[in-house]
Amino acid sequence: MRYEPHDYQRQATAFVEDHPHAAILLGMGLGKTVITLTAIWNLLLDSFQARRVLIVAPLRVARDTWSTEVAKWDHLAGLTIAVAVGSKAQRLDALAAEAMVTVINRENVPWLVRHLGNTWPFDMVVIDELSSFKNHRAH
Repeated sequence: MRYEPHDYQRQATAFVEDHPHAAILLGMGLGKTVITLTAIWNLLLDSFQARRVLIVAPLRVARDTWSTEVAKWDHLAGLTIAVAVGSKAQRLDALAAEAMVTVINRENVPWLVRHLGNTWPFDMVVIDELSSFKNHRAH
């Protein structure tokens, strides 16, 4: 599908690209995912400011949404994505793919940190549904 961004989507994409620490605070259905993926594509394949991206999301969103959105939009062609959810073997397979973008559910972040140790390959991290991390007892 052809992506024809609204002005606010263009502005949000540029903001993410221009600020190392950024948040996209928009209502549901306003395109946060495609905005983020467009910025990721630009940072990886246009300006070369990033090499690998980790997206942390709730399980259902990690499993279903991000890869569906990459496949949906024509302008994201060439962006490789691996979904690191499920069994340990499935997560290891996703990491071994060395995709440009790896998506993991938030419950598996402690496992990922232990597994990767000092070999952290991601230079950009995206937190989807940040409000789900507000528990002070979260890892």
